[in-house]
Amino acid sequence: MDLKLLAIVTVLAVAAAPSQGKPISLVERCYCRSTVNSLPRGLIRELKFIHSPNCPFQVIAKLKNHREVCVNPEMPWLQQYLKNAIKKMKKSKQAN
Repeated sequence: MDLKLLAIVTVLAVAAAPSQGKPISLVERCYCRSTVNSLPRGLIRELKFIHSPNCPFQVIAKLKNHREVCVNPEMPWLQQYLKNAIKKMKKSKQAN
């Protein structure tokens, strides 16, 4: 095999190999594309809060049936939950 042909085949093989990182378009994509506007608190097992430079504040609820849904962060009970959590954090900092 010609040395130039071998070099070209090697370069093409390396370029075609899948990379370990995600493409930029996937990295910049927001996790929550749509949100649930009503969700009983009794179904929620865990809440995750995500904020990134490219996406607005996102709330992901892990349900007791192991599904994950995006919750509208403007829901009144969630707003109250966040206010209570902030107050609790401030009190614990003042106690220390």
